[in-house]
Amino acid sequence: MPRFTIQDLAATIDARAASGGEASYTRKLLDKGTEHCAKKFGEEAVETIIAAVGTNRDNLIGESADVLFHLLVLLKSRGIGLEEVEAALAKRTGMSGLEEKAARKRD
Repeated sequence: MPRFTIQDLAATIDARAASGGEASYTRKLLDKGTEHCAKKFGEEAVETIIAAVGTNRDNLIGESADVLFHLLVLLKSRGIGLEEVEAALAKRTGMSGLEEKAARKRD
């Protein structure tokens, strides 16, 4: 089975966002607007945190999948593509995390 990547997920979200109809959960989220998408992302983030401090590994994996999906939908609602986030991450890899964090404080 080929590996499913976050790029694959972003492409699926793009395709579902472009489609119409009642069958797409992604389309329904986007139709409700950025505020709703942000709320759903926040809910999933909290559920992921709760799962992280629990003992059920599979629960944490499932909640992590949910949080990644809802983050990409939230970004889509603001017209931001995964490649833009990847570019921001790539810029940061040229310096240590401490250097990068200090540089953000100066900006």
